[in-house]
Amino acid sequence: MQTLLFNFLSKYVTLTEEEKNAIVSLDIFHSVKKGTILLKEGQKSKESYFVLKGCIRTYYEIDAEEKTTAFYTEMEALTPPCVINKTPSDYYVSCTEDCILLISNSDMEAEVNAKFPKFESLCKKLSEELLAKERMDFDEFKTSSPEQRYLSLLEKRPDLIQRVPQHQLASYLGIQPQSLSRLRARISEKK
Repeated sequence: MQTLLFNFLSKYVTLTEEEKNAIVSLDIFHSVKKGTILLKEGQKSKESYFVLKGCIRTYYEIDAEEKTTAFYTEMEALTPPCVINKTPSDYYVSCTEDCILLISNSDMEAEVNAKFPKFESLCKKLSEELLAKERMDFDEFKTSSPEQRYLSLLEKRPDLIQRVPQHQLASYLGIQPQSLSRLRARISEKK
């Protein structure tokens, strides 16, 4: 798993052996079972997540119904807003599959950034990319129909169709599971 991480990071920065060893020594690699809730609404946390393998999702619980807002899969990072704002979380984070995650905390990150300034610039680049992607995803969601959202998902993230339960996928698309079934049938007929 370390190799996966270092290959990903090499797209952004060249790490020395000392820097790689510093990362490995942090004990940040964690195997987490499907269904595990990593963060609950109302809970405070300092933890950020980077998915090496598996899928995690964020969701709100509104009127006893889960409203999925995002899925994070391989080589994607999540720092919940509550970590930055130092406030209780507004939403849940859970594992949709068995996962191998890098779990770091803000204290650990500050220590590593002080020792290896290269990591701070790396985190900044990754944060900027993530912010731009999330902004584009949000704009696309707000301006498209459920069918357009589904077709976009098929094009950009087809793996989610097989990996995620239909009710979570429907919630993510902003529709009911029955509507997703009808939508899929309509699209199949067109083909």
